[in-house]
Amino acid sequence: MKKFEAIDFFELDANFSPEQIQIRDSVRSFVDSEIIPNIEEQHRNASFDRGILPKLGELGVLGPQIKGYECAGVDYTSYGIIMRELERGDSGLRSVCSVQSSLAMHSIYKWGTEEQKNKYLPKMAKGEFLGCFGLTEHDHGSDPGGMRCKAIRKGDKYILNGNKMWITSGSIADLAVVWCKNEGGKVIGLIVDKDAPGFKTNLIKNKFSLRASVTSELIFEDCEVPMSNQLQVEGLKGPFSGLNSARYGICWGSIGAAMACFDEALNYAKTRIQFDKPIASFQLVQAKLVEMFTEITKAQLLAFHLGLAKDSGKLLAQQVSMGKMNNVSMALDVARECRDILGANGITDEYQVGRHMANLESVNTYEGTEDIHRLILGQHITGIAAFR
Repeated sequence: MKKFEAIDFFELDANFSPEQIQIRDSVRSFVDSEIIPNIEEQHRNASFDRGILPKLGELGVLGPQIKGYECAGVDYTSYGIIMRELERGDSGLRSVCSVQSSLAMHSIYKWGTEEQKNKYLPKMAKGEFLGCFGLTEHDHGSDPGGMRCKAIRKGDKYILNGNKMWITSGSIADLAVVWCKNEGGKVIGLIVDKDAPGFKTNLIKNKFSLRASVTSELIFEDCEVPMSNQLQVEGLKGPFSGLNSARYGICWGSIGAAMACFDEALNYAKTRIQFDKPIASFQLVQAKLVEMFTEITKAQLLAFHLGLAKDSGKLLAQQVSMGKMNNVSMALDVARECRDILGANGITDEYQVGRHMANLESVNTYEGTEDIHRLILGQHITGIAAFR
């Protein structure tokens, strides 16, 4: 297999610090050696190898943006680079790391007590504990404020009832950060350990997409959660702070999937002979390659400037919405176009474009669909909330 060559037409990598270049190279090398050789088999078997977690922890990509608690403490541009390189391997892998880092660990770091942080974060950073994030429900995805999962206080415990759906890592996680409503109807966050009485999971099977990661339903039936496991926040700002961080990571991650597809399609086009010459010599194929090359480059520029804004503390949630909306849509379009260039070969898992294409259908849906992000931007532009 030809060595991966990344697009960097505007030489954005020249703006990276030596530390960021080292992070890029180390994660890229890890993906080449540990992920690429095994990912197709895991995709076929719909399996996730938990044994990779300690290696990811040693690499420093679990909660890398968190300061202290044995986390790497890198800047957000570095975090974006990590997500890009991981998703070049597989969107499911990036999803696991994103949920661990930006949703579960971020929630505990931002809203947890010092006792909670010391208990969970170091082990999560090492890959000893795997976390998941319970917000979405069967009937409440884009409208999380309508959640029905409820926690009633009873003595020094909460009694939690309800379900959460489409939860990455749910069935294999050691803990779940669960968002629910208390007696007063306010949204609160609870850390639910996997062995909590009344907590069980159902594995979601037969997925077309994200097959190399685990997706589950969380079920709480009079689940007992100690009061000491409550996070120190009320309202949707709790889960949304993590979602905004995760969406930022997706802005970068989706570029990795697009670059993987483009690199494969370009190499294929140069070596696939039809009418006695490589198909890369035909105008229509070149036009497709140029269009994808341009869109990937534009997405890189957008992600880079999102990173600068986030590191300076000036990033707006609406800017993240633009990045998520644009870059994932771009990556999905690129994957589909690359599949077309590969012809019939594009539907076999001997090549990676079909896997990335299927994965990106999920990425385009979760953490805010493309339409929801359009409405967020529409409200920002007009001052009118079209979804209320």
